[in-house]
Amino acid sequence: MATTTGLLSRPPPPGVWPTPPKGQDGRVPTPPPTDVIEPHLHADEIQTRDEFDRQLVTGRLTGLTVQGLRLDLAPVPDLTGVEVTGTLFVGCRFASREVGADLVRRGANVVPPFSGLPYPTQPAHLYTPDDLAAGFAEGGFAGMYDTRVYEHYRAHGGALPDVKEALGQRLHDHGVDNALADATRAWLGGYGPQSVVGIMGGHAVRRGSPAYRMAAVLGWELARADRLVVTGGGPGVMEAANLGAYLADRPAADLTAAIDLLATAPDFTDHHRYTAVALTVRQRYANVPRQRAGDAGWARTGGLAIPTWLYGHEPANLFAGRIAKYFSNAIREDTILRLARGGIVFAPGRAGTVQEVFQAATKTYYGTDGASGAYIFLDRDYWTRELPVEALLRPLLAASPFGDLSSTIHLTDDVREAVRLLTA
Repeated sequence: MATTTGLLSRPPPPGVWPTPPKGQDGRVPTPPPTDVIEPHLHADEIQTRDEFDRQLVTGRLTGLTVQGLRLDLAPVPDLTGVEVTGTLFVGCRFASREVGADLVRRGANVVPPFSGLPYPTQPAHLYTPDDLAAGFAEGGFAGMYDTRVYEHYRAHGGALPDVKEALGQRLHDHGVDNALADATRAWLGGYGPQSVVGIMGGHAVRRGSPAYRMAAVLGWELARADRLVVTGGGPGVMEAANLGAYLADRPAADLTAAIDLLATAPDFTDHHRYTAVALTVRQRYANVPRQRAGDAGWARTGGLAIPTWLYGHEPANLFAGRIAKYFSNAIREDTILRLARGGIVFAPGRAGTVQEVFQAATKTYYGTDGASGAYIFLDRDYWTRELPVEALLRPLLAASPFGDLSSTIHLTDDVREAVRLLTA
């Protein structure tokens, strides 16, 4: 019997493959329809107690979604006479089980907080560094919130959890999605999507090294130019960039001094000491978010970090102003690149950074999230000789359905040139 094995093992002769038609695989529009990819403002969601109390006065919660509220705290609301047909209560706490049961009897849907989880199933707000570090003073690195959640995550299957844990994680990550949309809305409304810049690079870069200092200066300069710095929330280049944004309203000498202090605990595998020095720097250079009209003041007090508990063996980056920490690394990766429409800086890194390069290139090539900014590769020799991704990326973007986008690629060894390209 004839087989195709030999045919499949040999590439076709030159010119046999047809040129792909315009559009994603020639079948669906490129980019996807706007309503598929743009964040939505859900007017039927109640996420704060003030919103809930205002709605409660009307006597109707019909069809609304109430997310993650402590309805067991004073003043405890009286829900007995409120219309709740089709209302969804997710992750809310009630004064008693009978309150929740009564809501269900009257037509509401109730998904209570899961018992036995160290994290909220419907967080209403993004994390802060203080949230992740809570417990460190009493119990050291092992006692802090971030570590306790990671140990629970590992004990319940890690990236392949059991069904209860999977549901809890998915609800948590949905809450983070909502909180991130809320937190960035004011910034995007005032500055636009092209003002958000991603900074990617190696997690193993040691504090105090030239690469660390370069990334910190980059974050400092970008934040001072009113760019929202977004990182993957890990150590190394990511921590350095958030550190620079954290000290953006302080002189360069303070940034140098802070890095020198951090360099006394350079290795993130020394978890306790690494975290303790970070908390010392935060205390020494404590900042108060600016309160300007229409401005998310936290952009100049650290910017945004989007980490994942998949990499929970790395200590938390404690210099971001707000932290959107996910269980799902896939959601986290896509979210970083979706937000970074004002350009992305790629400092030297290995497999994870290279993955981000081409994941970002896919979005740019297809215009998935609209126009992208510049691609800045810091360290020309590294990206052209050691890991020559530029040689593949440039012809790829030149063939975009939207025309030749290869001019968005820049290689430089100069931080200030990178800032100029990103702020022009």
